[in-house]
Amino acid sequence: MKRDPYVTRMKIEKASLWKDGGPILQALDIEITERCNNNCLHCCINLPADDSSALARELSAEALKEILREAAALGCMTVRFTGGEPLLRKDFEEVYLYARKIGLKVVLFTNATLMTPSLVELFSQIPPLERIEVSVYGMKRTSCEAITRVPGSFDAAWHGINLLLERKIPFAVKGVLLPANRGDAEEFENWAATLPWMDDLPSYSVFLDLHGRRNEKKNQMIRTLRPTPQEGVIFLARRKTTYLEEMKQFCSSFIGRTGDQLFSCNAGIGGGCVDAYGYFQLCMGLRHPDTVYDLSKGSLKEAMTRFFPEVRKLRASHPDYLARCARCFLKGLCEQCPGRSWTEHGTMDTPIEYLCEIAHTQAKQLGMLKEGQLAWEIEDWRERIRSFSEGRENEFRTSCGS
Repeated sequence: MKRDPYVTRMKIEKASLWKDGGPILQALDIEITERCNNNCLHCCINLPADDSSALARELSAEALKEILREAAALGCMTVRFTGGEPLLRKDFEEVYLYARKIGLKVVLFTNATLMTPSLVELFSQIPPLERIEVSVYGMKRTSCEAITRVPGSFDAAWHGINLLLERKIPFAVKGVLLPANRGDAEEFENWAATLPWMDDLPSYSVFLDLHGRRNEKKNQMIRTLRPTPQEGVIFLARRKTTYLEEMKQFCSSFIGRTGDQLFSCNAGIGGGCVDAYGYFQLCMGLRHPDTVYDLSKGSLKEAMTRFFPEVRKLRASHPDYLARCARCFLKGLCEQCPGRSWTEHGTMDTPIEYLCEIAHTQAKQLGMLKEGQLAWEIEDWRERIRSFSEGRENEFRTSCGS
């Protein structure tokens, strides 16, 4: 390192842009609207496109820009625009251009039905620098529109997808497993494999999250669409070799007992989600009123450095959680978390039986549990995880596919 009166020079690998060793905020999700032009059966966030009350409450373009400015100043490199359907916003292009102007990479979640030639031209001239993510609900008009419940949505979606293809705008596709489109899975995956930007199978929403704002009528519908744990695991494991390798890596790193600690994930660490009305959440799913931060009364920095760390200190107190989840070595595999507990029960620490059944079904198929065993009663759980992660494929049940 060399010094002179005005400049300090050092090797780049020893330099840091941040005084404390890293950015306060690395990535940010923004739900720029809860409204959507589709009316999907399973969706956990989709107010009607013409909901005037929601529209009136949404953050203005200027308010969104202010949030983006602060995010960039805190070290954020990537912003994800989601919804609802982000392209419903008439000022979407304005907000997108601003995000790119200040150096943010943009991830866009969309159903592609509102994609236009002017939009793809914009993405061509000023690329988002991250792949657009397109939800595909069916390879046939009947299956797609049975889910979206909007006539014409199938043609609109494929028109948008073809616009992206014609201009070679990088995008990835993802699906959802529902009764109406289960027969489309193979065709969907074969088509997805032809996309130059798809380096893996499309991801699926299989077990379906409930409505984020706890709309019980909507939740009743979503529950009827969920596969049984056995059906869902069979689908996930349909490609045995790939599934096993992914599960070995996952289980060796992310499952184990967590005690009464509610937040065993990274929610609120290095990122968070701003909803359509200016409330900052640790993640998209957690809308418990005690865990959301009103940005109109503070800042992203205040939330990230003071509010979120305090929320993450919360501990479980529900007796069933302490007796089961706190002692369960499948925690992580079951995806029990404060956000999902909130949508299911209106609390942050009530066990979710459906997720528990899914985790036990997977563990049995992977050979980490035997029939009748309960994961919170297992004492040699570390050895079971180690043995599986090191490759005991012979324990894998053939009912998951071969």
